[in-house]
Amino acid sequence: MGIKLTFLQILLYGTLFILAKTEPVEDKQALLDFITNIFHSRNLNWNERTSVCDNWIGVTCNQNNSRVIAVRLPASGFRGNIPLNTLSRLSELQILSLRSNGINGTFPSDLLKLGNLIGLYLQYNDFHGPLPSDFSVWKNLSVLNLSHNFFNGSISPSISNLTQLTALSLANNLLEGDIPDLNVPSLQYLDLSNNNLTGVVPRSLLRFPFSSFSGNNFLTENSLPPVPPPTTAPRRHSSKFSESAILGIVIGSCVVAFVSIALLLIVTNRKKKNDDITTTKKGKSKKRMVFENQESNSRITFFEGCNLAFDLEDLLRASAEVLGKGTFGTTYKAALEDATVVAVKRLREVGVGKKEFEQQMEIVGNIRHENVAPLRAYYYSKDEKLMVYDYYNRGSVSALLHAKRGENRIPLDWETRLKIAVGAAKGIAHIHSQNGGKFVHGNIKASNIFLNSKHYGSICDLGLATLMNPITPPGIRTTGYRAPEVTDTRKASMASDVYSFGVVLLELLTGKSPIPTSGGEEVIQLVRWVHSVVREEWTGEVFDVELLRYPNIEEEMVALLQIAMSCVARMPEQRPKIGEVVKMVEEIRSFHGGHNSPSAGTRSPDSTPTLTPNVTHEIGSSSINT
Repeated sequence: MGIKLTFLQILLYGTLFILAKTEPVEDKQALLDFITNIFHSRNLNWNERTSVCDNWIGVTCNQNNSRVIAVRLPASGFRGNIPLNTLSRLSELQILSLRSNGINGTFPSDLLKLGNLIGLYLQYNDFHGPLPSDFSVWKNLSVLNLSHNFFNGSISPSISNLTQLTALSLANNLLEGDIPDLNVPSLQYLDLSNNNLTGVVPRSLLRFPFSSFSGNNFLTENSLPPVPPPTTAPRRHSSKFSESAILGIVIGSCVVAFVSIALLLIVTNRKKKNDDITTTKKGKSKKRMVFENQESNSRITFFEGCNLAFDLEDLLRASAEVLGKGTFGTTYKAALEDATVVAVKRLREVGVGKKEFEQQMEIVGNIRHENVAPLRAYYYSKDEKLMVYDYYNRGSVSALLHAKRGENRIPLDWETRLKIAVGAAKGIAHIHSQNGGKFVHGNIKASNIFLNSKHYGSICDLGLATLMNPITPPGIRTTGYRAPEVTDTRKASMASDVYSFGVVLLELLTGKSPIPTSGGEEVIQLVRWVHSVVREEWTGEVFDVELLRYPNIEEEMVALLQIAMSCVARMPEQRPKIGEVVKMVEEIRSFHGGHNSPSAGTRSPDSTPTLTPNVTHEIGSSSINT
């Protein structure tokens, strides 16, 4: 009797067969055993039903997906010991990064079984005890970073057997004893600073700067490069100095010169101390974000539900591109080594302390709405404050509206502009409902609005105004997005948010920017200009020429213009609440019946919108005074 299978079962078995052929099953199980047996505060998307090579955070496979070759899980909240017989089963593993966690215990001897390792990053953990006595198994190891732990004991001479080693950092541990003669010609970077090492620096390591050995107990006078003997010259009988005095001056000068150079190197290296030691790729030049004077114990704080896995060191060595410079700081596009792309906002002029900053970040980070760009993580130190968001590859609404106009430009169509207005209004309404209905955005503008996956507006950069030092508005208060009553950026209100949103609506309608743009277009006082045009009953001249190609949208544009003008009323009490704005914007399409409404006027793509006198008069009699 034959076995009958349903079509679903056939598909299921076929899928399982394909996965079995293309998935590194044993490596996958080893990783599941690892994650199951160690505490971690960050949620990882590791699941036995998903592809380890295509979906798992921090995991990289080889080209044919037959083996796992890299595991990068920095700042993942690991605590406790590395479980035995888990990671050591990844026999083809080349890169292992578990830095910036809370892993403790002695050095995981299991890792010595990974004979194909090229890079091992265990810095910023709580390991203790001695280092391995034999490193020889790692014949291909290029980078070894065990810094910022509590390792003690001596450094094994077997490191000399690592003939491919290019970078070694054992800094900030409790190591003691003499430095072995590490005669490794390939070694380009060395940091043994801040330990309890004694003796002298071997001659093979004197090519490295003084900062590589600072903070130890070396016999400095025996560690310095030998001073060359003074050149002989005929004695002058008129000399007032003896030979011994001259020799002392020469030696003293050399010492002073050496100390000066050493101090210069220390200052230089201090600026780079947070860069991860890593091999560089030939032919690839990257811009980097440079953060100075970082606190060694500061870590990036991630919010629940965030699937990102990186730490400050990843950001430091990420290639970076400036996306824009705004009121509160500079925003970068950061491409991490694992192909993750994020937007990083580097704040400036923060006027509050750590506790207040973190409290505000917690409020912002827990706001979840489809029209509010989620804050994924933040970082705080004395000198740097960073915020991490998702990267939106289409850019901001400002970029979409004001990108250089020409033959290849794709105009922002009316449908999308309406969806931006609806989405952004909903996002602001949700923001205003937070913190007991007292939360204010404080910096609404087109460059802080992005398109979500459904092309609706999504608000970003919220909650920063109260954290910053006061910024005095320009002399003409109505310039830009700021409401005329706002004289201190920390005193923004819900009414001033509505005003700023009204300016955004005018921007969507006119295609004109109220602030300088990269295109060099002349800056106008947008609210005042729109009001003057409407007052002269030339309302058709207000609208962006790029909208003239879309038929049957005149009444919708006029309706949105009415809403915008009510939002930018000079007196705060005359402006509608944002909830009312949401309702009015949503009703535009349904009230007028959409594009096919019989009441909508008709025209050719090149004609000027035909507006009825009563509609024009209604806008012209608006209570806006600028």
